[in-house]
Order: sequence, then C-alpha cells, then structure tokens
Amino acid sequence: MAVTLHIDAARPEWITVRPSPLAELCAALHALDEPGHHPASQSWVSAVHSGVTGDLLTRATVWAPLWGAFRARYLLPLTAGAERSLGAELDGIARLPLDAFTALTVQALIGKNPTSGEPPQDPAAVLPRLRLISLGRYDLGLRLIEDPARFRGELLDFLAAFAAAAFDEEWRRVRAAVDPDVQTRLRQLRLRGVTGAFDGIGAVADDPPRVVFDKLYHATVRLDARMPCVLVPSAHGDSHLVVKHVPGYAVVVQYPVVPAVEAVPVEEMRRRLAALQDPTRLLICRDILRHPAATAELAARLGMTSPQISRHLRQLREVGLVSTHRHGAVVYYRLNVDAIRRLGPDLLSGLRH
Repeated sequence: MAVTLHIDAARPEWITVRPSPLAELCAALHALDEPGHHPASQSWVSAVHSGVTGDLLTRATVWAPLWGAFRARYLLPLTAGAERSLGAELDGIARLPLDAFTALTVQALIGKNPTSGEPPQDPAAVLPRLRLISLGRYDLGLRLIEDPARFRGELLDFLAAFAAAAFDEEWRRVRAAVDPDVQTRLRQLRLRGVTGAFDGIGAVADDPPRVVFDKLYHATVRLDARMPCVLVPSAHGDSHLVVKHVPGYAVVVQYPVVPAVEAVPVEEMRRRLAALQDPTRLLICRDILRHPAATAELAARLGMTSPQISRHLRQLREVGLVSTHRHGAVVYYRLNVDAIRRLGPDLLSGLRH
C-alpha cells in the first residue's frame, strides 16, 4: 500500500522546504509518549522526565492521541510559504474556523483520512467507535463535544507551556540537524526541479512522474497551485514518515533526518565498557531496557537487596548508561539506549534478546 503524489504538472514554486517548530514539538511529544520506538530521542525524553513537572507530563499523556501515529492535521504546517515561529503556528490553529478544527480533531481521534467531498463526521456519532479504540480518545471526544472552543484553548495552552518548559532549548539544538537538510533540498530543487526536492524521502517514478510513499493505506494526490506541498525535516521523527493530504490544505510530508552526533571521548567509552563487564550490571541493563523500574522492583526481579542494586545503578548512571525520572515519590531507572547503541549494535541486540 502507498500514498502516491502525482507531480507531472508540478512547478518548483509549489514546493516549500522549511523547518516547523510545531511539527517538531509534536514529533518530540510522540517520542515522549512512545520512547521505546524512538531511541534517538532517549536523551531528551530522560531530561524531560527529570526536569518537567508531573502536571505537564500528565497533560502530555492526556493529549497524546492528537500526535500519535495519526497526527492531527493542524499540528503540521497548514499552508505553504515562509518559515513561521511556534507562536505564529499556534495562532494559525487558533484562527481556524471552529467547525474545521473540530472536524480535523475527529479525524485524528479515529485515525481516518478524509476523502474529497466527504461531509465532516458528527463528533457525537463517533463516540462509540472512540470508546472501542481507547478510553483516552473517548474522553477527548467527550471534551470536544462539550465545548470545542475550550478544548482548543486548553490544547494550545498546553503546547505553549510545554514548549517553554522543555522544548525551546531543544529546538535550538535540533536546528543544527534540520537546517543543512533544508538548504540541500532547496539547492536540489533549483538544480534538478521538483523531483530533486524528494530525493531520499519517497520513491520517484516516471510515466507519469510521481513520488510514492510506503504507507499503510492507499491514496492518490495531485500537486497543483491550490494544493502545494510543504516538506518538513524532523530530528525527533526517527523512522516515521508523516504524509498529510487533507482537501483544502497544503500537502505536508514530515520526514526524518539524522542529527549530528558528537564523538564519544575514548576515556568515556572505556569507562562505559568497564561498567558493563560486571554480569549483574548487564542483567540490570537488559531488564530496564524492557521495563523501566524502581530500585526495589529491580531487587525483587533479580533476587538481590535494594542496596546491592543501588550500587550497581549508581555506577551505570555515573557513566551515562542509565537515566532516571521521578513519578511522585518513586524514582524509575531507564536504559540510555542511544549510549548503548553507540558502543556497538551487537551489544544492543544482545540486550534485547
């Protein structure tokens, strides 16, 4: 199955390549909700759990269906054109007609792409379906029906608050990865035309000229002056390729880029390898790779005392192989998957089996 983007009549001016702080914020929030699927975001996720209040983390979980596998359309650029700040992108959501915002929210909650000419679904009519998907989506559906304006206001308030607490600094770091990719694609667009901008994102084919994206559903979209395309690079997108083609809005493709990785100093690498020579620490790493846990729980799992486990965890934490996050009075330990991967793929593979 695939989404096919027909570009036979497309002009270079219909293609925009630009970063989007809102799209990247939501990609990062998705990684926060499903950290096991996004090892490249592990360091940021650990920092968020260590430094962000429990209230913000709870609210992030509540809103998570909107940036899950099926992203709400308004959480990606709605129009083509120049780069916009996060505040401007949030203002764009606030200016959406309320019925359009409601319809796009319903689409995200049920995970359904609209078709041209299809009337918007009645939010109340989809509640039974949302209940079957998850109680979290059902609760969001109830809130949307009760007061869509308040729903939107609370969502925008959360996104602004979370960005200020945990994302603004990360966005400055991410720009080091996405900006060079933007410049490369703009140069390819100038030199090679429309197909050059999609190099490495989708499979470019001829007769007719088109770009094919491997997705879990079939769809066909044609670029034209009324439906241009915005390409959005993402560092936290990891392996995800998001394609949005809602009638009335620009086509958006958010694609992953690999952020620059600083080399690990030899001495730091030696200390990490030395810490892993102890078989008990390897067992601990293998255990918390699957299920982050508190010290007492790890002690129960491994048949050891809490002080024994604490000593091993302290040594792993000192070399950056584990991180912590607090939930109430309990401190949970999580494996730093990115640090393990950089020591060697065989090591990470061994811990996963």
